[in-house]
Amino acid sequence: MKRFKFLFTLATVVIIASMVLGACTTTPEPETTEPATTGSELAVGIVLPTKDEPRWIQDETRFKDALTQQGYSVEILFSQGDPAKEKQNVETLISKGIKVLIICPHDGTAAAAAAEAARDAGVKVVSYDRLILDTDAVDYYVTFDSVAVGEAQAQYLVDNAAGTGLPLYLYAGASSDNNAFLFFEGAWNVLQPKIADGTFVIKNSSEAVALQDKATLTRDEMGKILGQVTTNWDFNVAKGLAEANLTAATAADKGEVFILAPNDGTARAIADAFAADADVTKYYVTGQDAEKASVQYIIDGKQSMTVLKDVRTLVADAIAAAVAFLDGKTPEKTTTYNNNVIDVPAKPSAVVTVTKDNVKATIIDSGYYPASDFTGLE
Repeated sequence: MKRFKFLFTLATVVIIASMVLGACTTTPEPETTEPATTGSELAVGIVLPTKDEPRWIQDETRFKDALTQQGYSVEILFSQGDPAKEKQNVETLISKGIKVLIICPHDGTAAAAAAEAARDAGVKVVSYDRLILDTDAVDYYVTFDSVAVGEAQAQYLVDNAAGTGLPLYLYAGASSDNNAFLFFEGAWNVLQPKIADGTFVIKNSSEAVALQDKATLTRDEMGKILGQVTTNWDFNVAKGLAEANLTAATAADKGEVFILAPNDGTARAIADAFAADADVTKYYVTGQDAEKASVQYIIDGKQSMTVLKDVRTLVADAIAAAVAFLDGKTPEKTTTYNNNVIDVPAKPSAVVTVTKDNVKATIIDSGYYPASDFTGLE
């Protein structure tokens, strides 16, 4: 998949957004679906999946920063993993007169009803970070290159592999999230040749072992593997699954191990489980999202890498798309993603691999987080 550099700076996008989003009202309580204020109509409403994952707090902060620093505010509602509340959130924003909805679905298929409610009200729908599935009521998709994320995670494992017969443990996100399939697809693209040649030996998925000679998997085949290795994006599920896998494994299946973990929260939980096993002498574990806790884990040597998906860029892309729709224009498209009904236009953003070697340059020097948020930085 081609990668394209973002064509406008965040500052430029915010200035443009400021001119069209001045009608937004203030939201002192973003976690509630109650109207934040009364007064003029909202131009744009934002719905995020949950406040219980650090990733989405990052997005909330970046959206607020991108707009409020220029004297404007935005209403952000959280659905707390409940499709019914998600739809209620959308209906609340529709009642306020939004013209554009930016929504990250908890469940891609279940969110179709919310998208269709917005479409029926004449609202443009921007699917944010996760693709809304099984409906034609999606106008644009703002995303990172999810296949590239999985490829970056897998490439890190490959780059650190020496020898043959290395234990490989696979974990994935939620089967309800289309991105989980894209992340796994990317990882399989890189890992499968090294599984086929004997570099890695899969230790925790009989379905993956059965398919290990296939370079390209169908969605149904990936679904069978995800059914065995899904974390459901839940830290406790991830930790429990890792512990169960380790209990079932022999000492020979441990030693120096390689772990495909789907995101930072699950990576920390899985890493803790593997670190506690006396038969594990060393582990390499992947992640994504550059959560503060995982950046500290990387500094401390407890997590091997993360994939930085600079939320500032994704937020800027979302605002640019909203501004285009509000101006009666069409957002820039460089590719499409099929949601089982239509090909949704998109312009995926590039991603960056972060390790202990480059954490200062990629996270601190770039201004993503301040150095004061961490200890042990060199």
